[in-house]
Amino acid sequence: DFMDNIQNFKRSHYCGDLRIGDAGKTVSVCGWVQRQRDLGGLIFVDLRDRTGLVQLSFDDSTDKAIFEKAASLRAEYVVAAVGTVREREAKTNKISGAAAAEAKARKEAEAKVKEARAAAIAEKKAAAAAEAAAAAAEEASEEAAESAE
Repeated sequence: DFMDNIQNFKRSHYCGDLRIGDAGKTVSVCGWVQRQRDLGGLIFVDLRDRTGLVQLSFDDSTDKAIFEKAASLRAEYVVAAVGTVREREAKTNKISGAAAAEAKARKEAEAKVKEARAAAIAEKKAAAAAEAAAAAAEEASEEAAESAE
């Protein structure tokens, strides 16, 4: 049962490569289940691979055996799917490749800000240490001058 439909499977697209221009095409994708939401007669599966996410949907028009398999999916299951691409009715960028790229860019920017803050703090500490060393050297010089008198 584990390999029941994957023996001659060939991926046609990566999840993150699908675009609105692919609507109407029959495609084959594979990846890991990111999330599965069962809304009764409607099941959504967010499938991810190294390029991004695609949402699989199963409804009352789906074959009963496939619908039952979709209902049993859990996070991190590996899945291969063949279906027709269609435009989402509810427009959101939560799972689009653009949203993933934006989130990655935001994380990288936040990391750079943290890095810059850490460098500024280190610079301030080094300046304070240099000031303290200069003050200590000046004090030692004054003490040496007083004891020489």
